[in-house]
Amino acid sequence: MDIKILFEDKHIIVAEKPPKIPSQSDKTGDFDMLSTLRNHIKNNHPSALNPYIGLIHRLDRPVGGIMVFAKTKEANARLSEEIRSKRLKKEYHAVVCGKPDNHKQELRNYLLKLRKVNMSKVVTEETKNSKEAILEYKVLDSIDTEEYGVLSLVKIRLKTGRHHQIRVQFSNIDLPLWGDNKYNKTFVKKKKWTQIALWATTLTFNHPKDKKSYTFETKPNQEFPFALFNI
Repeated sequence: MDIKILFEDKHIIVAEKPPKIPSQSDKTGDFDMLSTLRNHIKNNHPSALNPYIGLIHRLDRPVGGIMVFAKTKEANARLSEEIRSKRLKKEYHAVVCGKPDNHKQELRNYLLKLRKVNMSKVVTEETKNSKEAILEYKVLDSIDTEEYGVLSLVKIRLKTGRHHQIRVQFSNIDLPLWGDNKYNKTFVKKKKWTQIALWATTLTFNHPKDKKSYTFETKPNQEFPFALFNI
């Protein structure tokens, strides 16, 4: 499986995860990002019999976009600290069904993960095991389509990393993501599978070795329904 490598040195690999590919191995046994990048290193460095690849963060299987991986345990520790200290910044593009009332807005909710059905839901702050979820979004464009009605392209800055956070929070304000067959009632009813319109477009962090700030970007210009907009 070919993976687009955006940046690589002795310490990290920044790559574009294709949609439908898991971040790490799961019960399906399908090719995943960790295994694929480990094979990439083996192919380019035959002497590396068991190369180290550290998973720093995850993207849901249906979501495509930028991920950073550590090539050493030291880099893993420092990048993990970037996440804990909130210096690692993530931005997403999504297409939602409907048009937000506000051009810009911050969403704050408490989410509870429902492990048995692999979903999350919005609950009250007092709910046991719930976690606060925060994101900001900005509307970039809205269009009217014949088949799906009004669709809006939004840019999202994720402030916390909760299970299905973006999908749940937008569904909660009646702006579910296009193609989401878990939280969008229109697509739950459809029998055919659709690719969810969510993409990790921008990743900013301090390099684990030289400490300089790096920003990487990729956009789903060719993916439907993103292709309907001028991204």
